[in-house]
Order: sequence, then structure tokens, then C-alpha cells
Amino acid sequence: MTISVRLPGPTAKALDQVCRATDRPRSYFILKALDRYLTEQAEYQVALDRLMDKDDTIISSKEMRARFEPRKSR
Repeated sequence: MTISVRLPGPTAKALDQVCRATDRPRSYFILKALDRYLTEQAEYQVALDRLMDKDDTIISSKEMRARFEPRKSR
């Protein structure tokens, strides 16, 4: 699929500088940035869904630390 995007001048210049320095095409960096953004958005949505889930137990940070602290041998 082909998509056209208009970039502000400073963004386009910064992108071109990175492309020249790394010898990679614009599409490489645009695709990488979009992939990262979509992954972060998906993770954010999962976190929001869990936060809004009334059946999902919420524990305090103190309880969380207690669960994951190594047990001391006696």
C-alpha cells in the first residue's frame, strides 16, 4: 500500500539527515516509527482496559513488593 504524508519542514529535514547518515530510505524510518507508535497504543489500550475492569484486583505497591521480595532463609 502506498500512502502520501506531508511533513513539516523541520521534521522532513531531520528525517533526511538521519536517512543520509544511515543510508536508509525515508520509508524505513517512517515504518519503524509507525510500528512503534501502534505497539505503544495497543499496550496503552490494554492498560486502560485492565484499569477499567471492575473484576481485576488492584493491589498496593507495598503488597506487590512483598510478593516479589526474595524470602529470607531462617
